[in-house]
Amino acid sequence: MPYPVHMASAGWPDLAILELLVAVQDHGSIGAAAEAVGMDQPNASRALRRYERRLGLPLLLRSTRGTQLTNEAGQLVAAGRDILAAAERMTERVGTLRAARAGRVRVAASQTIAEYLLPRWLADYGQQPGAAQVEVTVANSVQVRALVLGDDADLGFVETTSLGKGLQAQKVATDHLVVVVAPSHPWARRRTPLTATELAATPLVVREEGSGTRDSFEDACTRAGLHLGEPLHALASNAAVRTSAMSGVAPAVLSELTVGEALASQRLVSVPVEGLTLNRPLRAVWRKGSLPGGAAADLLRACDRR
Repeated sequence: MPYPVHMASAGWPDLAILELLVAVQDHGSIGAAAEAVGMDQPNASRALRRYERRLGLPLLLRSTRGTQLTNEAGQLVAAGRDILAAAERMTERVGTLRAARAGRVRVAASQTIAEYLLPRWLADYGQQPGAAQVEVTVANSVQVRALVLGDDADLGFVETTSLGKGLQAQKVATDHLVVVVAPSHPWARRRTPLTATELAATPLVVREEGSGTRDSFEDACTRAGLHLGEPLHALASNAAVRTSAMSGVAPAVLSELTVGEALASQRLVSVPVEGLTLNRPLRAVWRKGSLPGGAAADLLRACDRR
């Protein structure tokens, strides 16, 4: 089918204006719509007026109660949503093709996954014919989500129980959090499990805010109806938390993946806790709207097989 000769003619869709019109319908005012699409309200108003003149159609009914679309604009928006969805799919496809052409996959992974699981997944993936180069950024789960949403990573791996908006996910493993103490700590000699209430009332050594390990623990406590007190220390790495616990500073809550060696060598002791579910899913995440393609999809399949 031949393309129109004059793409800038009155009938050719303007994606930015279509996005703005959709936002007006969704939010009920030009101001709210402008904020939703990242425009200043005066610029949005001027752009809509120009588009009305260009089309020769009334688009908006303005009143003190807000802004509504005319019947004509409503029909444009109905078609515009499909156009915007198609444009988003094309943008994502371009990103996938660029990554495939570059022969690389950009991965962002939270600390526990990056240290204890991702190396095995990458080894399996690297055995595949034509495996792409993988660039890994290690961050906490909140930072991983931001990297994926900002299109700075093709695939992310997070430990947090909450994904937030704009992401799709696939479970790739299950992890378990454990309470650990130094052998000299009184809890190491307990003959009965620690209660969840006792744990919540104790100042702990924890990971920093935004860490999937900390978020998962806090979510588990919230689900159990517990109110956590302030931590004794909040540290930025699993190693720092583990070392603090081994030195007897305070109990800590960490992934069992990160403390296996210390438990085996009896430098740490695991303390059973009753009344608290500390299992959590580990998930791969990508931008909402389409499945990972190309090398990113191959890597995801390698992780899933593991």
